[in-house]
Amino acid sequence: CRCPAGTHGNYTLPGGCVHKGMMITSNLRLIIGLSIASGPCILLLVLGALLITRALKQCKADALRWKFFSQNRGQLLKQLVSHRADIGERMIISLEELVKATNNFDQTRRLDEGGHGIVYKGILSDLHVVAIKKSNIVVKREIDEFINEVAILSQINHRNIVRLRGCCLETEVPLLAYEFISNGTLSDHLHRPEPGSLPWKDRLRITSEISKALAYLHSAVSVPVIHRDIKPSNILLDDALTAKVSDFGASRYIQVDQAGTTTAVQGTIGYLDPMYYYNGRLTESSDVYSFGVLLVELLTRRKPSLYRSTEGDGLVMQFVALLAEGNLPKILDPQVVEEGGSEVNEVATLAVACVKLGAEERPTMRQVEMELEALQATKEIVLADLVEEIDEVYVATGYPSTSQQAKKKQKETSRCYSQEEEFLLSATFPR
Repeated sequence: CRCPAGTHGNYTLPGGCVHKGMMITSNLRLIIGLSIASGPCILLLVLGALLITRALKQCKADALRWKFFSQNRGQLLKQLVSHRADIGERMIISLEELVKATNNFDQTRRLDEGGHGIVYKGILSDLHVVAIKKSNIVVKREIDEFINEVAILSQINHRNIVRLRGCCLETEVPLLAYEFISNGTLSDHLHRPEPGSLPWKDRLRITSEISKALAYLHSAVSVPVIHRDIKPSNILLDDALTAKVSDFGASRYIQVDQAGTTTAVQGTIGYLDPMYYYNGRLTESSDVYSFGVLLVELLTRRKPSLYRSTEGDGLVMQFVALLAEGNLPKILDPQVVEEGGSEVNEVATLAVACVKLGAEERPTMRQVEMELEALQATKEIVLADLVEEIDEVYVATGYPSTSQQAKKKQKETSRCYSQEEEFLLSATFPR
């Protein structure tokens, strides 16, 4: 006995023989049913796996951030700024906030790339626009010094120094967030291709502002700070052309009772103090030398790293020689000669004093600041005297001067208001 042709199954059971097509349909229904039943389970398993993977990645990222935070002495920084609640709250910025601020460090946000790292533009959650500096790899033994410097810079408050908004310690190399200055650098304005550059009065004022900032760093803060890389490209200018000293990536601090400190040589060739370059001993006079080179560059509008005289001398050596010969106009910027007058020789003499080879022969930044302030004050006195002389000439000829006309106009305006008051009084109290 067997199942009829075209069927199969168990012939011993009633209805055990079924057609092949019915069997296939039954199996297909079974498969579809199982698929429908198991689909949500599979979907839940996939979603669960994704969530678990994501959670593991997040945990790993959190652990890595905490590792870097501890490695970068985050607890030390917290202790150093704990006595100032206003500083402590804003000083430590999370990596998440900086990623959002820079759109994940997008290339379109890149502002500059220098010897100490890359600078990005970002907007923090409090809507402050900042320049975020992503430093190059540093030696791990210098992390403690770096954190101490951050703690010092966080307490610096000077109108001519770029303000440090905060730092992020959750990356291998700490990130710094400074206030954003939008008008470029002193170098950009000084060396632009157009014939005219910064007016002399602005150059003189900018040098005075830089000297004030350096004098403040050297003598007015609790622990003196040496910038170590003063040059025009590290001086930012705001919309009013106010100078802001920036880029403290190479900066070092020295204890008050120390005459200096020995470090690995850092800085920019052309602006680097020769004595510091040879012996590695860093003092405040190293900044004085760099400032002197900056003065020379402002007077000549020539870059010390590129300039060579016909005799092969560098910019500073040629400048010193020409001043000694009384032939300084040969190297000066024509605009400076035209606008500067007698002030040029005084600034040039100060510049030469700053770049003397012996560090002990150079003035301090406080002395430089006072010299430049005196020069500006003298200029203001001369201008005031000139206005008085012009007034006297006008009086002698019987014509009112501009200042007298202004005073007269002010009096007339004042009289106009008193007439209005009299009118109101007469209306209120009729005679």
